[in-house]
Amino acid sequence: MSELTFLFDGPARAERTILLVHCAGAPIESPSLTATAKALAGSGFRVARFEFAYMVGRRTGVRKLPSRAEKLNPEYITAVDALRPKGPLIIGGKSMGGRAASMVADELFASGRIRGLLCLSYPFHPPAKPEQLRTKHLVDVKTPTLIVQGTRDPFGTKEEVSIYPEHHAALMRRFRLSH
Repeated sequence: MSELTFLFDGPARAERTILLVHCAGAPIESPSLTATAKALAGSGFRVARFEFAYMVGRRTGVRKLPSRAEKLNPEYITAVDALRPKGPLIIGGKSMGGRAASMVADELFASGRIRGLLCLSYPFHPPAKPEQLRTKHLVDVKTPTLIVQGTRDPFGTKEEVSIYPEHHAALMRRFRLSH
């Protein structure tokens, strides 16, 4: 992993910090992630954003495809360790970034390193492939979680999420899903 750099928003002495990472194709300065960081900072949170190594490589002209979310887990854990917030930490991200965070959340929660998970536009399935759900690991997540999803998100619309198979019904009951 290349040298880790954070982009901060919000008060340096905030009681709580939120660590966010980008989606598969847009950097941390994307309009949606910036707007989210500014809104959270305006509510008193300290927000730290970071980029996975493949996105950092794109800044230097090395065009790399995003790694599969599972391959990004060590990078997310490294970012949590490097951040060292003074108070409680919530991790998350937009789309693939939130998925990667969801895959490491329980390990970090069990060790007391985080207090929660925030997934923005979670990629429940690839666009136009609602049968290929990416939710199996979410059913057993113990970390307090908030998933915020747009009503027309191509990675999982409100209608699709509401009719997931019965084994995913626990997912809908366990998490506060905000559309």
